[in-house]
Amino acid sequence: MARNCIADIPGLRVGHASDLRIASGVTAILFDAPVIASVDVRGGGPGTRETDLLDPERTVERIDALVLSGGSVFGLDAAAGVTAWLAEAGRGFPVGPMRVPIVPGAILFDLLNGGDKDWGRYPPYRELGFLAAAAASDDFALGSVGAGTGARTGRLKGGVGSASATVPGTGFSVGALAAVNAFGNATIGDGPHFWAAPFEQADEFGGLGSLARVPADALAFPARTLPGAATTLAVVATDAALTKAQCRRLAVAAQDGLARALVPAHTPLDGDLVFAVATGAVPLADPVADLARLGDAAARVLARSVARGVYCATSLPGYAAVAPLSIMGLPPAWRDLFGGA
Repeated sequence: MARNCIADIPGLRVGHASDLRIASGVTAILFDAPVIASVDVRGGGPGTRETDLLDPERTVERIDALVLSGGSVFGLDAAAGVTAWLAEAGRGFPVGPMRVPIVPGAILFDLLNGGDKDWGRYPPYRELGFLAAAAASDDFALGSVGAGTGARTGRLKGGVGSASATVPGTGFSVGALAAVNAFGNATIGDGPHFWAAPFEQADEFGGLGSLARVPADALAFPARTLPGAATTLAVVATDAALTKAQCRRLAVAAQDGLARALVPAHTPLDGDLVFAVATGAVPLADPVADLARLGDAAARVLARSVARGVYCATSLPGYAAVAPLSIMGLPPAWRDLFGGA
């Protein structure tokens, strides 16, 4: 897996569009051909579009794209921009002579991050969605970009992270992408060690490993308790041939990755959710055992993606509400390792 990102799943591309003035943005995940998809929502304050059709009993099984956006409810407009881009490309579910692009989406809350949200009558997210779709590529940035532009966590700057892996004992691959805007914390206490450290591959978020003992204060409940002001959005993708019901089970299993990487997770204050998509290139040999292996791998890959999103985050010009990891008050050796001043 050369890139270690969700685009290691063939047929999938990611695009970002960011607006530093408003400290927000959009991430679009486009598929070269429609894919089977479902979703699992665990947070108490979600904001979504077209997720009802992802239930296994709904008629439409395949989607053309997914959209993750900042902006809270205003960011739901981003899906209209991605839909417009797909329509111009002739993509969509056939209904007689018409093509209807199927574009579920979800939003995170970044309205209080210091950006200029005085955008007038209409917010800019529809245009940002169009630009994100137009920018879709298998080579994309991580950190404070797209939906993660203005994201934050309990203590640190948040961002977009991604990772991938092959699934041992099978011919499958799994990738994940997360826009980390969490109520909880991705790191342990005031230090740079990540909760997801046991799953790290090739020093992808610093290579510090795990602490021998977790300090008691690292488990303290966060002081910032503004209802609905946090959400981590995630997508897991596989090249396995799954049904919509199996995609739902994959999303359920992948939620463990959020719980392994963020403390706490899935609170009434979050809108945490996981989309799962399957391109269908590799058939299952054993529908039960293979799906279990996929779910285990997806949880680990998603935990790594969350940590990478925080590790790669950077401060935004003019905004200092939450520090990126690289400028924390770390001991000198850690500062050097993480590139801080």
